[in-house]
Amino acid sequence: MKETVPEIIQPVYTIFDYGGSHFEERTELDEDVCALYHDNGHITWVNVDGLNEAAVTKLCAHYDVHALLIEDILSRNERAKMDEMEAVIFCVLPMMFFNEKTSEVELEQVSIVMGKGFVLSFQEEATRDVFDPIRRHLRDAGSKLRTRPADYLVYNLLDVIVDSYFEVLEKLGGRLEALEDELIRKQTNEMLARISSLRQDVTIIRRAVLPVRELVAHFVRSDSPLIEKRHEKYFRDVLDHTIQANDYIENHRDMLMNLQDLYMNQINLRMNEVMKIFTMVATLLAPATVIGGIFGMNFDVIPLQHKNMGFYASVGAMLIIPVFMLAYFKRKGWF
Repeated sequence: MKETVPEIIQPVYTIFDYGGSHFEERTELDEDVCALYHDNGHITWVNVDGLNEAAVTKLCAHYDVHALLIEDILSRNERAKMDEMEAVIFCVLPMMFFNEKTSEVELEQVSIVMGKGFVLSFQEEATRDVFDPIRRHLRDAGSKLRTRPADYLVYNLLDVIVDSYFEVLEKLGGRLEALEDELIRKQTNEMLARISSLRQDVTIIRRAVLPVRELVAHFVRSDSPLIEKRHEKYFRDVLDHTIQANDYIENHRDMLMNLQDLYMNQINLRMNEVMKIFTMVATLLAPATVIGGIFGMNFDVIPLQHKNMGFYASVGAMLIIPVFMLAYFKRKGWF
């Protein structure tokens, strides 16, 4: 069963309508306004911040989006994929953010619907996204984006989303390098917890990003008339970026495994050093134990037992023998 996103009272609709010399940007709270831009001869991008089931269903009805796609839009934690259904292309994939306050990786699902002359994008949260560079390009009258069809806009959306992965992976890489430096100097239980936390983050990222590669590959292989042949090279470029992102993720996984091995090796090395010291101390005290045991035996006749120098001779032997043993160990390079 798919889990739906909790209803948000008021979604926000940001509309970009452009083509040639025409450009219009507006923000609305009523989905019915978005219907006015459908099939108007321009390229229309409607970005929806905040998901409300009734509002999403009504907006998609204006643009003839199938009910199955609406269900995917409202689903949470949907696996990244691309579908072609009834003259529209649908894709869903995660955006990625790094929370500086909590040092955690956060994912947000984005759904994109492309039809003839329009693009609909749906976000779970209204407070953040990675689309600001696209908005700036659309506001620029000389931008190539203003003169291209809807599939070029979708390429740009996919491109900035995939680029957001590299920013997060770069920050994770910095944390891994810092942890490695600390791990060489000292080993604590806290570090093991940090390694486990980073492994969990990398696992989540890998699970989210890996299907994006196949999603973009579908755009490259698609025969849909909505995707122009001249734009295939742009989708191929995004595909290369997704492959590179997956390579970075695998490198991070390998580095985490190496860090965990390094932690265990350092712990074992420290334990070996402790055991070596204990063994040396026990070995150096062995002559004193033997001498003390001999002079403590319950016999009537023991050499030097009744001599004035007997005590000093035994204590001297207990001290001199370990010194010679220590010198021998040092010469052998055992410590």
